[in-house]
Amino acid sequence: MASELQQLRFNPPQSNASDESSAKDDHPLLNSDSPAVADQDSDDLHQNYAAFVRRDVYGTMGRGELPWMEKLLLALALLTIVPIRVVIGMSLLVLYYTICRVCTLFHDPNRETDEQEDYAHMVGWRRSVIVWTGRFLSRAVLFVLGFYWISEVYRIPPNGDKSTDENEGQEKSQESERPGAIISNHVSYLDILYHMSSSFPSFVAKFIFRFDFSDPRFFIFLFWLKRSVAKLPLVGIISKCLGCVYVQRESKTSESKGVSGVVSERIREAVKNSSAPMMMLFPEGTTTNGEYLLPFKTGAFLSKAPVLPYILRYPYQRFSLAWESITGGRHFLLLLCQFVNHMEVIRLPVYVPSPEEKDDPKLYANNIRRLMAKEGNMMLSDIGLPEKRVYLAALNGNNNIRSVLHQKDD
Repeated sequence: MASELQQLRFNPPQSNASDESSAKDDHPLLNSDSPAVADQDSDDLHQNYAAFVRRDVYGTMGRGELPWMEKLLLALALLTIVPIRVVIGMSLLVLYYTICRVCTLFHDPNRETDEQEDYAHMVGWRRSVIVWTGRFLSRAVLFVLGFYWISEVYRIPPNGDKSTDENEGQEKSQESERPGAIISNHVSYLDILYHMSSSFPSFVAKFIFRFDFSDPRFFIFLFWLKRSVAKLPLVGIISKCLGCVYVQRESKTSESKGVSGVVSERIREAVKNSSAPMMMLFPEGTTTNGEYLLPFKTGAFLSKAPVLPYILRYPYQRFSLAWESITGGRHFLLLLCQFVNHMEVIRLPVYVPSPEEKDDPKLYANNIRRLMAKEGNMMLSDIGLPEKRVYLAALNGNNNIRSVLHQKDD
């Protein structure tokens, strides 16, 4: 396995974007030397923010002029498959909520802090029912949404024939190389459904809803569901059974572990205890169109534990399933209107950090990122969430960068 990983770690793909290690600034498009958004024409705007540009039939923000055949297909879908998918999808959600509610009756949740509580640390038949029905129903939801077949490639080095002593050594090696977290590129909210169906990991419960307003000064409204996620109807109990870590941005006391502290502890626990759920992390911090890989945040790599990289892709002919510059409501409606959707998944070998990577989380993150870009045939981009906000602002007619960037980048 070590030799295989060494071959994968080097020779990253060439990109039209500079590598972040040689960049003078983390956000070059936001420098004072960069042209103002208002001064950029459409082509320059899409070129500078290429990681968030839609290239499907529906055009920018899903608001392009559609050919008559596409309009006919949308009308047909709205009258046929959309109502069926909504009814079945809601029925599956209610069913899983009922299962989670029954399995957690008369059982106190695990409490790590006053804000963090979950049912992911249950053992016995309760946990087995929650996990296996969760995986099955998540895949059922994807099937209802048109993902009738998901192409999965597992790039895991073969073990070959080994003697008994070698097998014992291999078992110890596998235990030391047990991943504590799944690292994935982030293209859509559909990523979460796939990972739930694949391994049922824990997530960081930080949901973002975008609403468009007619006033360009309020082009986007970020509504963060933190501890309230656990209290939402249906979703709340499910998030607790997943073992979600809730964002508590208001907790700034010295006694508070913070999200990164809780996540690091969860990752270390998953490495030591095979029954503990792994953490599912999207280190890019936001979604892209799937063609690029943004700089990774280092929070996922502070635990110094091995990770399991995944690469998700959504091939399309008419509608791109990437959720980058289109509003959530429009995206979900158009998703329901697609008769067939496609997903491709590449699972890489467990990545065990070197001593140098353990001492330098940024080096660890960068090496994982280069590996994923190479294996997923993606280009490296040096822009991130702040530039995405600027791009969305420009699309909605707001060219005041300062008003956009006053929002904290987490």
